[in-house]
Amino acid sequence: MKEIQKTALLVGATGLTGGKLLELLLKDDRYDKVKLFSRSSVGFTHDKLEEYLVDLFKVETYKSDFTGDEVFCCIGTTKKKTPDNETYKKIDYGIPVSMAKLTHENSISTFIVISALGANSKSNVFYNKVKGEMEDDILLQNLKHTYILQPSLIGGERSEKRTGEWLFKKAMKVLGLIMIGSLKKYRTIEPITIAKAMVWLANNKFKEVKIESDKIKNIVA
Repeated sequence: MKEIQKTALLVGATGLTGGKLLELLLKDDRYDKVKLFSRSSVGFTHDKLEEYLVDLFKVETYKSDFTGDEVFCCIGTTKKKTPDNETYKKIDYGIPVSMAKLTHENSISTFIVISALGANSKSNVFYNKVKGEMEDDILLQNLKHTYILQPSLIGGERSEKRTGEWLFKKAMKVLGLIMIGSLKKYRTIEPITIAKAMVWLANNKFKEVKIESDKIKNIVA
C-alpha cells in the first residue's frame, strides 16, 4: 500500500536553516506538497512547491491557505539586523506564536520551531527572555505534537557579512574540541543538522518537547 503523502508548511525558508530544510522536504517522498510562507521568494520553482508571499505580521489573514499536516517554523532575526527591541520581539516572538495559534485553529497536529539554547522567560537577558516567552506561549496552544529545538551557535555561511559572528564561530570550532560532558551542548551546530532533526521529529515519536543542541545532534546521528 502506498504511504499517504503529506503537506508541509514552512515559515522562514529564505533563512540559513530554513533553506536546508526546504531542500530536504522537496527530496522527501513522504511529502507531495511544501507550502512556503515568506516575505520574499526563494527564487526557484518545483513541482511540490507552493509559495505564498505574505505579511508575516498578519498571518491570520492567510488562514484559508494555512492548511497541511506539519508546520516547520524557522523564522528569526538578530540584534545586528534588527536593533530595535520592539521590532525584534515582533519577529522572534510574535511570528512564531501567531503561527502556532493558526496551527491550533486549523487543527494541524504538529508544530516544530527553532528557539535557542538558554531560552528562559524569566531571564534578564533580552534575547533569552524573548525566546523563552515564545516557547511558553507556543506550549499554551496545547498542540498534539510540539517540538522546540534549542540550538547553540548555528554554523554555516550567511549571505550577509557578519565579521564578529564569523570570528566567534571560528573560535567556537577550536573551543568545541575541549567541550565535553555537560559542555557538549554549547558546541557549534550546523544548519543541516537542525533541518534533518526537524524532519525526523515530524515523522517519529520523541518523548521530549524542548530539545537542546547536543540532543539535536544525537537525533541525527
